[in-house]
Amino acid sequence: MQNLRTFSKDEIIIVNNVVSMAEELVSNHYKMSASEWLRPKYDVKTLADLAPGEIVDGPFAQIVRYEGRRKDTPLGSAVFDYYKICLQDHAIHSTLRKMADLKFFPFCLYIVTHELIHIVRFSKFLQRFDASLNEKRSEEKRVHESTHQILHPVQVSGMATVLNFYKRWREPLEGMRNS
Repeated sequence: MQNLRTFSKDEIIIVNNVVSMAEELVSNHYKMSASEWLRPKYDVKTLADLAPGEIVDGPFAQIVRYEGRRKDTPLGSAVFDYYKICLQDHAIHSTLRKMADLKFFPFCLYIVTHELIHIVRFSKFLQRFDASLNEKRSEEKRVHESTHQILHPVQVSGMATVLNFYKRWREPLEGMRNS
């Protein structure tokens, strides 16, 4: 996976704005205070800052869970989950090239909002990070539904096109009950 296209400096500025907006939208949706929002330890990184094992082919982002530990505390109780949202610049660019009607800002807003919802759900023990494949599929549907619910009222140019792009992810999964 060498020579993958990374975000430009201008796109990084947009991604930073996307992250701020997504954090606000998700915290408002889950009625989380600023102090609650800081509890789920996470970061958002783009391709230029990812380790080789964090780069994948296919998805637009992935969440990697690490074990964090507060400095100067040898006790096991100081251990916490640290989540890294790994944006896959190359996959996002590839889809934007193929789908000219998708715009960078709303597409990235959907992706980051979606991943933040996962982190909130992991942090609130609404979903296990290490769930089975069937549980993960059901969880994806739930998270896409929540993402749509959060972003549908947002007045951002191009958002309707992005929501339509993800429509199939909100449809019932074959052979599985909605839970």
